[in-house]
Amino acid sequence: MGAQSSDLRQVVAPARFVTLGLAAIVTGYTEKALRRKIEEGVWLQDSEYRRAPDGRILVDLHGYARWAEGERR
Repeated sequence: MGAQSSDLRQVVAPARFVTLGLAAIVTGYTEKALRRKIEEGVWLQDSEYRRAPDGRILVDLHGYARWAEGERR
């Protein structure tokens, strides 16, 4: 490759739908705050989050971005 290993950088882009734990890291909100947005109806299912086939809550990072910008579908 020509570059020394100390010069290589890795960038990891998360998937569109991520667990609450990863969403907390990406957004800066705590997992508790994210759960509260869901429980209080601030976030809507199939807009800002959805449930995976196994029942886990997954945050839609595209939906989060729209919400953060004050937009909703």
